[in-house]
Amino acid sequence: MVTNDPRARLLSLSEEKGISLSSLSALIGRNSTYLQQFVRKGSPRKLEESDRRRLADFLGVGEAELGAPEYISRDSAPILGKRGRNLDWLDIPRLAVEASAGPGALGEDGAAIGALRFSARWLRAQGFDPAMLSAILVTGDSMEPLLRDGDEILVDRTPRPLRDGIHVVRVGEALLVKRVQAGVPGKLELKSENPAYRAIEVDPAEAEVIGRVVWKSGRL
Repeated sequence: MVTNDPRARLLSLSEEKGISLSSLSALIGRNSTYLQQFVRKGSPRKLEESDRRRLADFLGVGEAELGAPEYISRDSAPILGKRGRNLDWLDIPRLAVEASAGPGALGEDGAAIGALRFSARWLRAQGFDPAMLSAILVTGDSMEPLLRDGDEILVDRTPRPLRDGIHVVRVGEALLVKRVQAGVPGKLELKSENPAYRAIEVDPAEAEVIGRVVWKSGRL
């Protein structure tokens, strides 16, 4: 049932699609509690037009369901291709953190400092949930030649069983990007691509796997 209350409707859509309000906040470049406060406390009183449009596009509903006047919802409907597919673009938040070595944070602790724009169609084709993606910067040379200092990486935070691959991992106060492999029983092996760096073995309880690296960009 569709409600006329945009706060209740947003909460309902979030629950229907299994996407947290925190993840939707990140999608629009806001802090992690922004939509929680909108839904639970009524602050802000209404969504900003750009935030409302992005959420409506992502959730596949008219803007009117999130508080826009009907004429705005009609006039701003997504442009559809010949087969009815949404050709819009989605902005994935760039977080003010770095991964490789040194302190950092990702997800709810990271503030958005911009966005990388991707085709919504391409994201869907890759099987990505845009609300679970974040872009961060790589620093250092421990992952060369695969990842270089200054590369941007896309991190998928979708909860899944851990499998071997390139992941962003928090160990203590350090945020690292490493190839994660199951080492000896009860251990995780964090390997660098650069042979100058030795592999690190950690207890799984001491490492938080933030997400899997699924895309990179960088300068030539």
